[in-house]
Amino acid sequence: DTYLKLEDVTRKFNKPCIMDVKIGQKSYDPYASEEKIQQQVSKYPLMEEIGFLVLGMRVYHVSSDSYETQNQHYGRRLTKETVKDGISKFFHSGYCLRKDVIAASIQKVEKILEWFEGQTQLNFYASSLLFVYEGSCQATTVRLSDVTLAEKRRGPKGLLAGGDVLEYNNNIHVINSTENGKIEASVGKGLSKFYALHKKACSKRHHSQLSLKVENSEQDNVWKTSTCITQEHLNGNVLPQLEKVFYHMPAETKESANVEVRMIDFAHVFPSDTKDEGYIYGLKNLITVLQNILDN
Repeated sequence: DTYLKLEDVTRKFNKPCIMDVKIGQKSYDPYASEEKIQQQVSKYPLMEEIGFLVLGMRVYHVSSDSYETQNQHYGRRLTKETVKDGISKFFHSGYCLRKDVIAASIQKVEKILEWFEGQTQLNFYASSLLFVYEGSCQATTVRLSDVTLAEKRRGPKGLLAGGDVLEYNNNIHVINSTENGKIEASVGKGLSKFYALHKKACSKRHHSQLSLKVENSEQDNVWKTSTCITQEHLNGNVLPQLEKVFYHMPAETKESANVEVRMIDFAHVFPSDTKDEGYIYGLKNLITVLQNILDN
């Protein structure tokens, strides 16, 4: 029997953040009428020039415990000058820019680009990429086996300065907590979950110091770094420093962020004997925009 199987891509997420991006220089197929062509071009004239269109997004803000939703009109208002800032809104938690998610998203889009560079059988029109990532700072859906756990330490909980409890988050374990409030954390492969720690510290505004010891082993090659981030006042300015640490992580670790990028909407797919240059063009431009957001 032939059947169509549907998957809920958001099923494993607690607070899913979702963005739909239409890819390609043309959103109409080769057999579209002139009326249809004009209708599609008038909706977003820049589609041919930049190769993609944001159709909508839904972003969870940790700070307000609420979602911000943007529809297709939001995407159509974006220009070449504003598209970078427009897309960056999708990756902002209300506290900081989720560079871990951006890095993981770039890698996943690059894999899709690699497939398109090698196939000459199909051309896609009005198809989209669906981006989904975990917006909650305490993602309970991550399985224990999905992350490399740090060495177990005695005591299930650590204390932040002022007596606040910092619970384990699968891959984050408190090594010690000294009288001056210094906390050392050993972080495994899922460093993206360190977001739970810096969100907690940022929200409490503790006058303390934070020292991170990051260790990771990638196959047979050992990548090690010992990075200390010390600030007398943990007042939110630590976030850019944490982001710098994450930005220099190896690619395999970056991808450990809880992110999905899926190809969706295949109503207009046609046989071809050439590469889908329009889709490839859109993917490359989207990667460029994402990389600019990450770098800046």
